[in-house]
Amino acid sequence: MEFQAPTINLYAILPLLIVVGWAIVLMVVDLFVPARNKRLVGWLALVGYAAALISTLFLWGEEIGAFTPVGGTPMILVDNYSNFLNALFLLTGALSVLIAVNYLERTGLQRAEYYYLMMFSISGMMLMGMANDLILVFLALELLSIPLYILSGFAHPNTASEEAGMKYFLLGAFSSGFLVFGVALLYGATGSTALPAVLEGLGEGGAFAAGGVALLLVGFAFKVAAVPFHMWTPDVYEGAPTAVTAFMSVGAKIGGFAAMIRVFISALPDMADTWMVAVAVIAALTMILGNVVALAQRNVKRMLAYSSIAHAGYIMIAVAASPGSADAVPAGLFYMMAYLFTNLGAFAVVIALEQREGRGLDLSDYRGLWARSPWLAAALAYFMLSLTGVPPTGGFSGKFFLFRSAVEADLVWLAIVGVVTSVISGYFYLRLVFLSFMYPPEGELELHASPGIDLTVGVTLLATLVLGVLPGAWFDIARQAMLDGARLIAGG
Repeated sequence: MEFQAPTINLYAILPLLIVVGWAIVLMVVDLFVPARNKRLVGWLALVGYAAALISTLFLWGEEIGAFTPVGGTPMILVDNYSNFLNALFLLTGALSVLIAVNYLERTGLQRAEYYYLMMFSISGMMLMGMANDLILVFLALELLSIPLYILSGFAHPNTASEEAGMKYFLLGAFSSGFLVFGVALLYGATGSTALPAVLEGLGEGGAFAAGGVALLLVGFAFKVAAVPFHMWTPDVYEGAPTAVTAFMSVGAKIGGFAAMIRVFISALPDMADTWMVAVAVIAALTMILGNVVALAQRNVKRMLAYSSIAHAGYIMIAVAASPGSADAVPAGLFYMMAYLFTNLGAFAVVIALEQREGRGLDLSDYRGLWARSPWLAAALAYFMLSLTGVPPTGGFSGKFFLFRSAVEADLVWLAIVGVVTSVISGYFYLRLVFLSFMYPPEGELELHASPGIDLTVGVTLLATLVLGVLPGAWFDIARQAMLDGARLIAGG
């Protein structure tokens, strides 16, 4: 019997190949770079991200399958949805490098492994958005997560960092079991793991299919830090190096939603009546818990951890509303873009204030920031307004589109929960602004505003402003990235 190889389209996965290939190149370059010069590897990583981003833009408008088994379905699907998300992941990686270069050096963590571990994690995120098969979803999730486990414990022998890495690893492995079991049940119900085949065979699945969908939801909810699977987030975010926390808070979250939206919208629309209610309830609980518990936090990293949990709830509104609103998925994509710039900008300011031994992370350390650095204080204020959802910011535009899609899907109650929790969030976000502007400086804290930090703050500030002032044009781009499954569900 003659062996027939699968069809492989390397052009379609060129951005992914660039990221993975460049990470391997950096591993080799690291061998020849002196220990005192490891920041060079970080600057080289930016070259890889730029090349991958350019190749992603060239793929816009294409719809190509890659890694197609003989007579089967492509395991990788490149379309505007995956291209949009890949652009977000690559921007996240580039901005995270700018944040990290000076931070790693002054905290004694300047090791080149940081940069290529991050690139491997981003390759997993990119695969999450392109996966057209449940097996590939699982493999992408592990490729995303394993480097993050290592990066969370990157500050060894710091016990808090080691604890963060261990907690993330143990709970992440536990949640992966749920995901694999869910894939197995769906395979048993439909006879395939390819998303189009799962869609076709779902009608005969019965209890197996329902159980598989429930377990998939658990696995994805853990990755995006949704209630009640959020328990790892505060400790991991607080214990991990702050540059890692910034990267994780955006990249891992968007990666989880990338796969969740594609799987639920493309493969499981016929069970929307079942999973929509569950997702809506989880979204509401996530918004409530994240915002309410954040009120009691004194440590800024823990506060932003609970903030991250809350924003997972807002993005889940897009998933819950997708069966009834054609604009739900574009609204979710737009919100992820706004959250990327806003949250990384906020973390850049936090890193500029952070000192050794964990100093500079208490709320009181932000007293009088305006007097010490008007630039950072003004930027922090704008990022906090965006996270709250105050116009004219990208956060306001994103929440407007999300709440509108919820209303269109007859989930008015969920939109009301979103509005009320946004008002609650104003207290802990604007508390930082109040302390920065209304109090004199308290004690002596050195600011670490390096050129990389200033550039990151400037880029993210400008992007957040543009998304707030000119949201229509960017929402139209997000509409072009809408999945066909979303149109089908909405009857468009």
